[in-house]
Amino acid sequence: MVAAPLGLSALTPAALRRLKFQAGLAGLALALGVSLIVAVTIGPADISPGEVWAVIAHKLGLLAENPVSRLREGIVWELRLPRVLAAAAVGAGLAICGAVMQALTRNPLADPYLLGLSSGASVGAVSMMLIGATLLLPIGAFIGALVAMGLTLGLARSLGAITASRAILAGLAVSALASALTSFLIFWTATGDSYREILSWLMGSLAGARWSDTGLALVALAAVGAPLIASGRILDGFVFGDTAARALGIDVEKTRWIMLGGTALLTGVLVAISGAIGFVGLILPHAVRLVAGGRHRHLLPLAALAGAVFMVWTDTAARTLFDPRELPVGIVTAMIGAPAFFLILLRNRRAT
Repeated sequence: MVAAPLGLSALTPAALRRLKFQAGLAGLALALGVSLIVAVTIGPADISPGEVWAVIAHKLGLLAENPVSRLREGIVWELRLPRVLAAAAVGAGLAICGAVMQALTRNPLADPYLLGLSSGASVGAVSMMLIGATLLLPIGAFIGALVAMGLTLGLARSLGAITASRAILAGLAVSALASALTSFLIFWTATGDSYREILSWLMGSLAGARWSDTGLALVALAAVGAPLIASGRILDGFVFGDTAARALGIDVEKTRWIMLGGTALLTGVLVAISGAIGFVGLILPHAVRLVAGGRHRHLLPLAALAGAVFMVWTDTAARTLFDPRELPVGIVTAMIGAPAFFLILLRNRRAT
């Protein structure tokens, strides 16, 4: 008999999963790199990828002379590039938060938007905006997100065991309360142009993103998002419930609150930069899970990259589809996310 040629069929299941993960990681990283460059070229001013690379190389000191005009350099470096990078950081962070919350609450419908974190962060951020303390925007958003998370989980727990349906209902109640409070603050305090600016921000917008915002988002992603990604093995312990996690030596309550606090912090910073953007933390982890499986040490980095690519292109669509008018990016994500959310509800109807 002739021996069968070695190939993928000869790999063990673990090796095959590892190979699929590495291929997915490389593919998404490449897609993100290409998306960042191409998105910067899209807009009223016709800019080529070569010009984008030239500007970046010049700013990094790799080119002594800049072959691009000062006007086009300003468009790339001051307007488009910080916004595109901020969109990538926001998308990655929201996807990470959604995946972590789904694991910790054992709720496939959990994300910062549905559980009220985004609305709570908006209350804190708008409060800082209205009193003129814009430098404290991330702190206000974090406090608001933390309070909203505590209210949601406390309300769900008061009804008994925290199930998917109870958590969602509690989150919707907290979100409605936070939204009403935000509207009251705006109605009572905002005047003139500030009213329109705050409303545009609340619908989710990266129009005002500058390098300071991009830097803050990237620092938050590195300081909070990276440790959350590294916690994949711990999150795997929560999949089968608290009892199984304790059997693996995990301090369940302490770990849960530390990680939920991390997601609240990351959500608060991102909301302070982009406003309340819904559905990213819900649909991206599910989309990646369908392809890569449920192991969180694989899911989290892939979801982060997928979220970054998704937000780069949704924000690009928001600023270009109806040029010269610009849509809030939250409208675009909702138009995509709402049908996807309906499909997720159908898929998990037995659990809810």
